[in-house]
Amino acid sequence: MQDTVDRQVAGVLHRRVGDILVTALNDGHQDAPLSTMAGIAEGEAAALLQSAFRPVPRRTAVNCFLLRSGDRIALIDTGCGPAKPTTGRLAGNLAAAGVAPGAVDTLLMTHLHPDHFGGLTGPDGAALYPAAELRLHAAEHAYWHDDAAMGRADPARQAAFFGGARARLAAYADRTNLFTGSTEVFPGVTALPLPGHTPGHTGFLIASGNKSLLIWGDIVHVPEVQVPRPEATMAVDVDAGQAAETRRRIFDRVASDRQAIAGMHLHFPAFAHLARDGAGYRLVPDAWSIDLDGDL
Repeated sequence: MQDTVDRQVAGVLHRRVGDILVTALNDGHQDAPLSTMAGIAEGEAAALLQSAFRPVPRRTAVNCFLLRSGDRIALIDTGCGPAKPTTGRLAGNLAAAGVAPGAVDTLLMTHLHPDHFGGLTGPDGAALYPAAELRLHAAEHAYWHDDAAMGRADPARQAAFFGGARARLAAYADRTNLFTGSTEVFPGVTALPLPGHTPGHTGFLIASGNKSLLIWGDIVHVPEVQVPRPEATMAVDVDAGQAAETRRRIFDRVASDRQAIAGMHLHFPAFAHLARDGAGYRLVPDAWSIDLDGDL
């Protein structure tokens, strides 16, 4: 019999946090050279990846998260959109999770990089989530509209990052709601400022009953490298020093509190814990479970 399988099953996994259902949705992956990292020698980064049986150059997962709380539905980030052959899976996986774009009432953005805002609009520039309010940290909104900051960027970044962010935000201009500090942005969800990667980079702490989950955004892009070597930064970090310091601070917090975490660039399904390992840390991915409560 001819093998007709040409793709994986849907990139969808559910975890229940009290009364809130959190669904990880995979958008695909991106491959990039190790020159996109800083603060670590390329040879050392390659050795860490190889020791973990990961490909070199680096492969980075792209994930989004759907939240269902009562009759409310939020989506955290929107992936790359159909920008590359290996991304753009969000739309299909959202459908597989049983949610139409029009049912999403809130878009929570961790920050505005192309692999997070790309799925906000379609090829025609129209909003793909017609009923959704977009919630974003005020510092993030201000940075990508700062002409001076844009002028300091190279032409490619001016177009893809600044121009791309401005175009996507324009599609939601009449329903954008900015926040600052730690504030509730959706029932049971509190924004947690995590600056450095970008000025308004934000995590979202989901809490219901006696359960909680921190979706930490882009605290790490390459887990095999940045967990053991938190000083390793990314070329796209707006403030690399602050990004590394924020990473160390959050590592200490989640390890000390045994806080369940999820991340946009942890390998799908992206639910995990962080354990202390001597003077450093070790990422412990959650085991797949038929139980929706999982390992939270």
